[in-house]
Amino acid sequence: MGTSEFMLAGLLPDLARDLGVSVGAAGALTSAFAVGMVIGAPLMAVLARGRSGRSGLLGFVLVFLAAHVAGALTSSFVVLLASRVVAALANAGFLALALTTATAMVPADRTARALAVLLGGTTVATVVGVPGGALLGAHAGWRAAFWAVAVLCVPAALGILRGVPAAEPSPEGPSLRAEFGVLGGGGGPRRAAGGAGGGGGGPPPPPPPPRVLFLAALVNAATFGSFTFLAPVVTGPAGLTSSWVSAALMLFGAGSFAGVTAAGRLGDRHAGRVLAVGGPLLLVGWVALAALADRPAVLPALLFVQGALSFAVGGTLIARILYEAAGAPALAGAYATAALNVGAVVGPLLAATVLGRPTGPFLLSAGLVAAALAFAAVSGSRRGGPASRC
Repeated sequence: MGTSEFMLAGLLPDLARDLGVSVGAAGALTSAFAVGMVIGAPLMAVLARGRSGRSGLLGFVLVFLAAHVAGALTSSFVVLLASRVVAALANAGFLALALTTATAMVPADRTARALAVLLGGTTVATVVGVPGGALLGAHAGWRAAFWAVAVLCVPAALGILRGVPAAEPSPEGPSLRAEFGVLGGGGGPRRAAGGAGGGGGGPPPPPPPPRVLFLAALVNAATFGSFTFLAPVVTGPAGLTSSWVSAALMLFGAGSFAGVTAAGRLGDRHAGRVLAVGGPLLLVGWVALAALADRPAVLPALLFVQGALSFAVGGTLIARILYEAAGAPALAGAYATAALNVGAVVGPLLAATVLGRPTGPFLLSAGLVAAALAFAAVSGSRRGGPASRC
């Protein structure tokens, strides 16, 4: 699913030529997918409410498969656009349900680790899936990339049947109104995780979910704002050839996988420390990238580190959402998914406005992280606790 979301970046010219539209118009396919992810997460979570995780996940994967078959077969841009919207809705529903299903399958103090496994799929997509999709499209046509995603849905469906317990949906649970109340900061049961806040003397008072959602969206906007526009830096200030662009993206993705894995190990019991240390380091890293982008000897290491910090901090914040919104079992994962994708939509749009200088997106990312740190500090002090408790 992560491969499908990002692979069009390398397929748009051939796709546009084949379907008789401009590259700009073909770019609407990416926007439609992103918007479908944001809108689809809560919508699909509500529709899947009351169903078992196994049946819901299987249904979303099969719809995702069908959407890619339709996209691979069509010669109509309108049909392809519609198939991308359907695929995005299925992707959003799957991720939202997977977040809550995966964390429900493990003890309360393993939520962050389960989340790291799940988000690890997205980071692997940036390292292997996206370059692989672009390579396949270049040699066999853009439709081959769609067929490949559709084929890979088959073992995914089998994996769900084998790995997800066939539990019956629970007839009891909070009403939708109560879940919206929890997510709006109105309170509700929250999942205990000894020492999850990272402070001494027991866990700190949990923050209201809206605050963590906002922080997660800011950090993710910083991540994707710069990730989207790495190519102009590699071929501009760094003075490298275009063949290095894929290597730069893969380095950032490899760092992301390392970061989300580390956050999974630390995020359950030391979330506060991860955020207190990782947040400032993330800010310093974006500033360092902007300052040192013209030095190809240090650029690869900085990209790897920033990928690791971005997903370590972002993944920990998403885990906090699931902890603090346990009273909203159907919608917690949906809101976490929406926060991720709001950042993925807004970040590149903001970064596009500062492309007058190639390192502008890095400075913008630094500003977004600085805003997140300031918001965490101010809102934390108003609650009578240290900012690191976010």
